[in-house]
Amino acid sequence: MTILITGSNGQLGTEIRNLAPQHSSHRFIFTDVAELNITDREAVRRFVADNAVDLIINCAAYTNVDRAEEDEPTARLINAAAVENLALSGARIIHVSTDYVFSGDGCVPYREDDPVDPRTAYGRTKLEGEQLLLKAAPDAIIFRTAWLYSPYGTNFVKTMLRLGAERDELSVVYDQVGTPTYAADLAAAILAAVECPEWHPGIYHYTNEGVCSWFDFTVEILRQAGKMSNLQCFVRPILSAQYAYKTPRPHYSVLDKAKVKATFGIDIPYWTDSLRHCLQQM
Repeated sequence: MTILITGSNGQLGTEIRNLAPQHSSHRFIFTDVAELNITDREAVRRFVADNAVDLIINCAAYTNVDRAEEDEPTARLINAAAVENLALSGARIIHVSTDYVFSGDGCVPYREDDPVDPRTAYGRTKLEGEQLLLKAAPDAIIFRTAWLYSPYGTNFVKTMLRLGAERDELSVVYDQVGTPTYAADLAAAILAAVECPEWHPGIYHYTNEGVCSWFDFTVEILRQAGKMSNLQCFVRPILSAQYAYKTPRPHYSVLDKAKVKATFGIDIPYWTDSLRHCLQQM
C-alpha cells in the first residue's frame, strides 16, 4: 500500500516517519506544504493519481488557537477546505481532529457520539473539516486527540522545560483538565488502524490514559526533568480567570477511549509513563 503523510514535518508526522521502518511492507510518501499544497484541490488530485496513493494520513492542521480567532478564513482553508480536497482525491483517509469540537463544559469523558459544540474558531474549523470529510468520504477514519506533545516542534512540554530552567516560579492553571498525548503513541495507534485486517471507518478518541490539569502536567514535567537536570522551579496553581487568555480554553477535555481500544485491540500507556519516554528521547 502507498501511504501519503501530509503535514509530515509536524509533531505527529515526524513520529509516523520514525515508525515507518517498522511497517516496511508499505511505501510511505512524506510531504509538507513545500512538497504538496493541500489547499490546491487539483494539485492534490494530481499528486494522488501520479503516485498511486492508496491511503492519506492527514497530519496537517492550523493549530494556533489564538491566531485562528484572528484569522478564521485561513484556519478554515487548512482545517476544512483542504480536508475536503483530500477526501475528494479518491484515496482512503485517516484524519486527525481535536477535543476542541466539544464545548469543554462537561464533567464526564466525551464519547465519539456526544453532541459537538465548539467555542472557538479553531474548534469550529476542525469540526467543519470532520463534516466535509465524512460527507465526501463516508468510509474515512477520524482520530480526535488532545494536549499533543513530543520532542519535536513547539509544544507545552518543551515550553515548560524552557520556562522552568529560566524562572524560579511558574503559575499554571489547575481548573482545566484533560489528558496529555505523546505523539509517538498516537502515531502507533494510527498505524495500528492501518495494519488492522479490516477497515473500520468512523470517529475515534485517542489520548494517553489518566486525567490531570495543566498544573499537574507541569509539576510532573519538572519533577521528571529535575531528576535528570537538577531543575528547580516552584509551580503555583491558579484559576483560568487569573490567566490572560486571548481565546477561551476548554475546562474539560477528557476523551473516552473505549471504542478505539476495543476496535483496534490496542493498549494505551498511562500519561506519566509516556512523558518519561518522551523526556528520555529529549
